[in-house]
Amino acid sequence: MNSKQLREIFLKFFQKNGHKILPPSSLVPENDPTVLFTTAGMQQFKDYYIHPQKAPAQNIATCQPCVRTSDIELVGDDSHLTFFEMLGNFSFGGYFKEVAIKYAYEFLTKDLAISHERISVGVFAGDKDIPLDQESESYWKLLKIPEEKIKKLGRDELFWGPTGAQGPCGPTSEIYVDKVEVWNLVFNEYYYKDGKLSPLQTPGVDTGVGFERLLAVLNAPPAGGQGKKTVYETDLFENLKLKVQNLKEGAEDERKIRIICDHIRAITFLLAEGILPSNKAQGYVLRRLIRRAKVFGQLLGVEGIFLPQLAQIVVDEMGEVYPLLAKNKDEIEKNLKEEEERFEKTLATGLKELERRIKDNELSGKDAFVLYDTFGFPLELTQELAGQKGVKIETDEFEKLMGEQKERARASAEIFTKREANPRLHTAAHLLHKTLQEVLGPNALQRGQDITGEVLRFDFSHPSKLSEEELGKIEKIVQEKIAANLPVQTIETTLQEAKKLGATALFYQKYGDKVTLYYIGRDLESAFSKELCGGPHVKNTSEIDQFKIISEKSAGSGIRRIKAKVD
Repeated sequence: MNSKQLREIFLKFFQKNGHKILPPSSLVPENDPTVLFTTAGMQQFKDYYIHPQKAPAQNIATCQPCVRTSDIELVGDDSHLTFFEMLGNFSFGGYFKEVAIKYAYEFLTKDLAISHERISVGVFAGDKDIPLDQESESYWKLLKIPEEKIKKLGRDELFWGPTGAQGPCGPTSEIYVDKVEVWNLVFNEYYYKDGKLSPLQTPGVDTGVGFERLLAVLNAPPAGGQGKKTVYETDLFENLKLKVQNLKEGAEDERKIRIICDHIRAITFLLAEGILPSNKAQGYVLRRLIRRAKVFGQLLGVEGIFLPQLAQIVVDEMGEVYPLLAKNKDEIEKNLKEEEERFEKTLATGLKELERRIKDNELSGKDAFVLYDTFGFPLELTQELAGQKGVKIETDEFEKLMGEQKERARASAEIFTKREANPRLHTAAHLLHKTLQEVLGPNALQRGQDITGEVLRFDFSHPSKLSEEELGKIEKIVQEKIAANLPVQTIETTLQEAKKLGATALFYQKYGDKVTLYYIGRDLESAFSKELCGGPHVKNTSEIDQFKIISEKSAGSGIRRIKAKVD
């Protein structure tokens, strides 16, 4: 079975069983400060577990691209990836444990014809706060899963959530095929806040299927008979691996090839979202992935600019399923080429720095860490280059410094999760967005924003620096709208009708049939700004008082950034 067939079979199964199929959400969660990227299929549905009446349907299924870099050092083994797809079915008060377990088992054993003997499961063992999940255990036993194949595990393994400081959470039940985890059934029945768990008024189901893992076990003996056992030995990676091997004849280091192939998938999807390499937030992760892919290409002996060639394969193979790739094909290639060329120069500088820091045929762990932190040299690249010269590296000191950096990053993350959207900044961002289009033209579209602090950061597409006259005009228009005491209002409508009404839709691929349209004005017809959005906002522009632009600069190729103070 190939990847295209598996996606289609999954979605058709749940559509047949009364689920609404929704398009995937953006890889950059809108107005969700708890994470940098969409890391699971349920990301766009978090609010529905608390407010199920807002859901576009009671039962939903999706195929969702995800990015996670927490285990980046493990990428290249048989299962870890930075970019992956998550198949999921979700219910907001429609069904619970019995039906969720029945669906999963039926899909695996009937639609995919996986032998019952290959399946084992895990259920939550319980702890001092929450009892053993006997309900899930009993349903698995009714499906003839033997006692010895039902593992009971604790909170670290089989309890999910919440994302951030508070939110829905609950016990999980995992499904394994040949001892490989392929499906996680999350039963959201609690709400966590201030260290306490309270029952959710309406329990919900959130399941996630590791798409690549499931594809791998389907193509492993005895099911597929093709001898494929890892996520990298499926059709998703076949042409990428061949291309890397062709770029360097004789390239045989499987792990390095796998890392390059994984990273280019994440890189291509992030660039398609309009994210550009930078030294902050999502842009920093993108830059790191590009540099790692380039470095491992260097270790294989690949010369010249090669990453855009690999990105082209990703676009060609996945552009039909994810149209954003095909739509932004030229921008992906252009921005990736520019970043790779920039890093080639950094690599050359880093090599000189390596030579300079070698003392008495040794390189200190501190110097190795500087090469990693400043020049993007992973330890294995430094070891490879140093080894060619017979130079020893103090790896213990390097690992100590890496641990300290990770601890600091974990603390840059705890602060991040506590930040919430500022309604005044959010409404000001809508006013600014519309004003930019009026002053600069309709192509001045939002490409990112930060509305979680005291200063508004707004990124938008525009080819050149704004003049003092343009900035003055923008500031004046926004201030006029604030002074006009315009109400901020909402309606629920369809995506098609919202577009007819002139609403701006960002991340268009995430919207379902029902959308929320925020408009700023006395009525919808004469409203100044109309955007599809999830809130929060002020009730009237008079709550903002004053809007003042404090800087305007480049945020990458073809992207400008305005920072503004809102009092």
